[in-house]
Amino acid sequence: MDETSLRNIITDHNIVMTSVLRRQSSTSNENDVRMRNNRSSGHGAVNDSPPSSPAQPGDRGTRACCFCWCCCCTCSCLAVKSGNGTQGGPNSRIPLPERDDPPTHEEIESWGESFDKLMQSKGGRRTFREFLKSEYSEENILFWLACEDLKKEENPEIVEEKARLIYEDYISILSPKEVSLDSRVREVINRNMVDPTPHTFDEAQLQIYTLMHRDSYPRFLNSQMYKKLLEESQLS
Repeated sequence: MDETSLRNIITDHNIVMTSVLRRQSSTSNENDVRMRNNRSSGHGAVNDSPPSSPAQPGDRGTRACCFCWCCCCTCSCLAVKSGNGTQGGPNSRIPLPERDDPPTHEEIESWGESFDKLMQSKGGRRTFREFLKSEYSEENILFWLACEDLKKEENPEIVEEKARLIYEDYISILSPKEVSLDSRVREVINRNMVDPTPHTFDEAQLQIYTLMHRDSYPRFLNSQMYKKLLEESQLS
């Protein structure tokens, strides 16, 4: 392993661990406040609820916290809170596939006019994703969709969690879904991850968007998948 790769691995580790420790500290403070409130409001009252069971040595419940690149456990540090405050499962790591009515012939035809029109269409994104999947480069559009989802978030705590998951899934050199970014953009991301915002990955998202536009989009237009879809929509 060369020096650059080792440095990148150390950087990945530090970024993720900093985010995890920050979240643990925030959770600990919230628990302290909650306990003080319970003492003041429940002073003198009899507690009828049974005592909590002690954690078992082999318990890998969601209250545990670890640093696990293979995601083989269900620790809370790998979960993402949804808008209603609950924690999502493994599917929370990426946006769910979009569902919509079948695109019209005019809409499918417009995908060939520009890449922007393709990406603005729900059906276009879904079809293009299937094409990228066939080329083993689905991570590009998944990263782009995850960045779009992050931009919609306003809760700072959830922003930080989602930013960390995006980093783990698509930026870390240890991830099998790592997207191709130049060193300058990676440095920008590493600086932004100190205090993540909804726009932490803007430069990286633009770079991947440009890559898909220049590299994958022309092949998509010449693919049998698109030509067949266009032909079938014209007949229907």
